Amino acid sequence: MDLTATTTDLAAAAADVARLLPTRVYDPVLAGLVLRAAGGEVELAGSDREHAVRLTRAATVHTDGAVVVPARPLAETLRSLEDPQVRLVVEGSRLAVRTSTARFALPLLDLASHPGIPPLPPAAGVLPARTLTAALTPVSSAASKDDALPMFTGVRLHSAPGGRLELIATDRYRMAFASLPWAPAGELDVLAPAVVLAEASRQPDRAAEVTVHADADRIALSWAGGSVSTALLAAPFPDDRVRKLLEAVIESTVVVEADVLAGAVRRAVPYAGPHGSVTIQVDDGELRVRGSDPQSGESEESVKATIDGNRITKTFQARYLSDALRAFGGRRVELRIQDGLRSTVLTSRPGEDGVALTYLVVPLRTVS
Repeated sequence: MDLTATTTDLAAAAADVARLLPTRVYDPVLAGLVLRAAGGEVELAGSDREHAVRLTRAATVHTDGAVVVPARPLAETLRSLEDPQVRLVVEGSRLAVRTSTARFALPLLDLASHPGIPPLPPAAGVLPARTLTAALTPVSSAASKDDALPMFTGVRLHSAPGGRLELIATDRYRMAFASLPWAPAGELDVLAPAVVLAEASRQPDRAAEVTVHADADRIALSWAGGSVSTALLAAPFPDDRVRKLLEAVIESTVVVEADVLAGAVRRAVPYAGPHGSVTIQVDDGELRVRGSDPQSGESEESVKATIDGNRITKTFQARYLSDALRAFGGRRVELRIQDGLRSTVLTSRPGEDGVALTYLVVPLRTVS
């Protein structure tokens, strides 16, 4: 194999493949990056049997061929190069990475023992990449990072009537729900790993069309120039119980600029104490955002808001509230505050992309 390519393009693709591959595996080949050069392009791919990624980039191919090399060393080497062009050429048992002034050599791994990239499952629907990312980024942020409870580490994707795709995730302390337009090609109801799916949705250009593929075992996203697939989570998602949380009994409704409130919460964090909590007090025409800690001191900031309902005070985990507000960045957000320890519901009008987002945050129990 022998090819020349634009360094930045190749470095970005190698980094994207490496990021989706594991760092600790029993077989080094599973942490390897497959390079296939032919027909004026180079394909960069990787698979650990659970996740698989395939990206293509333009290249001047001098000699067709395919090799496997350690993914992260290749990605780090390409990222550090300053030359606009780079040449990759097989030299004996090494892949040489050459520029006008330097040469680096990576060992070749056994291509025959690589599991290969599984074929994509059947197509379930199509939608713009920017729409998918706008919905999936905030929804995936509500999923748990604790692998001990696999069902809460996933995003449920469900095709709904009227040409809508629904996404939902929760870690039991917060929940995000999004409904977005798409062009369905079949039924879809799967639970997919949130981290992998969110990373995959950021790969295509925002203007690209993304096809969602799924079967009983895998889900994949594909677009012109690449695809990412992953195994589904087998654990059942407690959908009925989770959806009941959307049925709010409102004590007070607050409409406020999401970015303004997020800024006040951020400034209260240094005073949030060991539990990282901030208090929101609904007052006449404003919210009071407070932080208090015996060691760090205290803060209080007023934020203008439109209030409908009773005065009420709630305490939240600052990190969870900030994540929720970030999802509505640049928009006015409506906070539907419920009594007791029931969730506060954040929502807003759908944006130009047609994404309707609802985010729930559970308040903290306060000691009188």
